[in-house]
Amino acid sequence: MAAVTFEILKKQKGSRARAGVIHTPHGDIETPAFVAVGTKATVKGITVDTLKDLGVQTLIANTYHLHLQPGSELVKEMGGLHSFMNWDGPLLTDSGGFQVFSLGAGFGKTVSKVTREELDADEKVASVYDPDVASQHGKLAQIDDEGVSFTSHIDGSLHRFTPERSVEIQHELGADIFFAFDECTAAEASEAYQREAMERTHRWAERSLKAHRQNIDAGKRQGIFGIVQGGRFESLRRESARALAEMDFDGYGIGGSYQKFDLDTAVGWVTEELPEDKPRHLLGIGEPGDLIKGVQQGVDLFDCVQPTRLARTGMVYGPGGEKLMLTNAAYVHDHEPIDATCSCATCTHYSRAYLAHLFKAREMLGAILATIHNLHYLLTVVRDERKKILA
Repeated sequence: MAAVTFEILKKQKGSRARAGVIHTPHGDIETPAFVAVGTKATVKGITVDTLKDLGVQTLIANTYHLHLQPGSELVKEMGGLHSFMNWDGPLLTDSGGFQVFSLGAGFGKTVSKVTREELDADEKVASVYDPDVASQHGKLAQIDDEGVSFTSHIDGSLHRFTPERSVEIQHELGADIFFAFDECTAAEASEAYQREAMERTHRWAERSLKAHRQNIDAGKRQGIFGIVQGGRFESLRRESARALAEMDFDGYGIGGSYQKFDLDTAVGWVTEELPEDKPRHLLGIGEPGDLIKGVQQGVDLFDCVQPTRLARTGMVYGPGGEKLMLTNAAYVHDHEPIDATCSCATCTHYSRAYLAHLFKAREMLGAILATIHNLHYLLTVVRDERKKILA
């Protein structure tokens, strides 16, 4: 029996939305679900007990970052990622493919999955350790048909990712679900390059799948998802989805980057082609409206750093999803919680004025409380969509 299986409980009439359950070795994930991002085996400032109290079902960690620090060998020595970070629920790891994009095509730019949305400076992985590295390589990652060579943003050391190496690292990390190695492309890349990258991703997917299937022990403990690419071109997206579907992965990621206005359309092309009986994960997308659009197009899982990244700057989701910047003068004397209808611990106990004070005083508690609220908000959005489908 496969390590990861999917059960559809109900489909919504008039859309592709469905409510289901992903069964994993470390428990079930009720879908649709928002996956909290724990890049370096931690959701910044939030303990696993708090995550459980919030209702977080599963986390996704970053293969690239954990490979560089502390190293997958150490994580394996410590009993795997679950034991290492004291999380006993389902876990996912990505393949490092987005880092290929951010260190390669996205090098020197602010990069995200949706164009025109910038990242805050402390989260850019494409930072140069040594001027000599930049002058030698031009960018930190060099892509070829076999894999990617890249220099560490931590110490400038040279590393090599191939599909087989990415799978090996993810076997050592031991997450319930991991992703095949892929090449993420920029939304504005030409159709010719999108095709080149897509076809390379398909070859890497076949190699990733083969490397995983050859490890019988890992196959009993872990499921592997392939990643659909193709940019904003309908023919490529559909071709990629069909090609990946034929490889019979345990589930499918929808990768790449998008223009904001056509995200749900592009996702719809893909879900129309993917098999109904396998789970679908929209990678790196997490704005409230985008979650709802994704659910309507038949997406089961979402992950995004947006709620935690915004929280660390003092930006939170207010009533109706509007974004409030708590450092604004308007909130200095505001007795109200962020959202009076919200039941999270932040809104239950603290005023906007107190949160504004914490951010102005640069107290770390401000970012922690804002993160708790933003995660709660997005989890609620997706849970409400699930309830609607089941009803």
